[in-house]
Amino acid sequence: MAQKTSLSRLKLTDFRNYAEAALSLDGRHVVLTGENGAGKTNLLEAVSFLSPGRGLRRAVLSDVTRVGAAAGFTIFADVDGMDGEVSIGTGIEPGEGESVTRKLRINGTPARSTEELTDHLSVLWLTPAMDGLFTGASSDRRRFLDRLVLSLDPAHGRRASDFERAMRSRNRLLSEGRFDPSWLSAIEAQMAGLGIAMAAARQEMLGLLRALSGNSGETPFPTPVLTLEGFMDGAMDRPAADLEEDYLDMLRNGRGRDAAAGRTLDGPHRTDLLVRHREKDMEAARCSTGEQKALLIGLVLAHARLTADMTGYAPILLLDEIAAHLDEGRRAALFDLVHGLGGQSFMTGTDRAMFSALADRAQFFTVAHGGISV
Repeated sequence: MAQKTSLSRLKLTDFRNYAEAALSLDGRHVVLTGENGAGKTNLLEAVSFLSPGRGLRRAVLSDVTRVGAAAGFTIFADVDGMDGEVSIGTGIEPGEGESVTRKLRINGTPARSTEELTDHLSVLWLTPAMDGLFTGASSDRRRFLDRLVLSLDPAHGRRASDFERAMRSRNRLLSEGRFDPSWLSAIEAQMAGLGIAMAAARQEMLGLLRALSGNSGETPFPTPVLTLEGFMDGAMDRPAADLEEDYLDMLRNGRGRDAAAGRTLDGPHRTDLLVRHREKDMEAARCSTGEQKALLIGLVLAHARLTADMTGYAPILLLDEIAAHLDEGRRAALFDLVHGLGGQSFMTGTDRAMFSALADRAQFFTVAHGGISV
């Protein structure tokens, strides 16, 4: 069984609606209840900043600081993690706009990058904003898939950002009519290497999830069948060198077309994640709202199990309003599955009674007006 990772303390200053807040935790699951707008999701967002990236809301960092605060926000956590007990501090200094960067200290020492957080814990989440994943834009599904990959392959985020940077450079050259062959070839070679590596990492993640789904046994949630469409369809079983050469040819031959379009039309940025309900043999986009929610829960739980199996450590789960649209039996089954993962989860809801099946497996807190009470 996977070993547990958990938070024993969480402290915030000037974060969202909290001037100050502190939670002392004992390793059990954490249930946060209160009225809508009380700040429950803000606490989950703070925990999500213990992973690389911009948190579960993908917020502009300067917007996270409490309105009226004299300085930036800070988050401190004591963690029993994959590398033992560790203290993590993160936040921003006063500043404006998207140029603000997050500071990170681990045991008081500045970290080189937020990717170092993956040495200590994995944080996965499910929020109501993700309910439209199957019917929304393909970019949302790509972002969701890349977040799954990132939990097991921290370098994936760097590859994706480097690819985007190279693609922007190519687009700019083409839009300006600067078809310098040596310059474009160098950029396209970088895009080919990064793009195929991204596609391979995504395919590997889907393969691992498929294998896990085939051995997961009976659950109250439907089984998602996952495929990728839009880039190198059906070709990823060939050697990487061959795939890179094929993609290079696409980029070279598509320069004129891409210049006219004002963007690069071939690449991993065009991939779409397709999901089907296996038991009903139906595309997720055509399923009912309740079935889509159940599919999404099943997918997130499968990924959590995979993360635990691959790393040997259960991830921390952030489940926002998770019980809102589930009947009593399915809620109890969900809590059993979450508990069976062996990790710590943070759950929110408006009604404490909806979490009664957790009993003494959880700590319960009430959130109101920027304050937290037992």
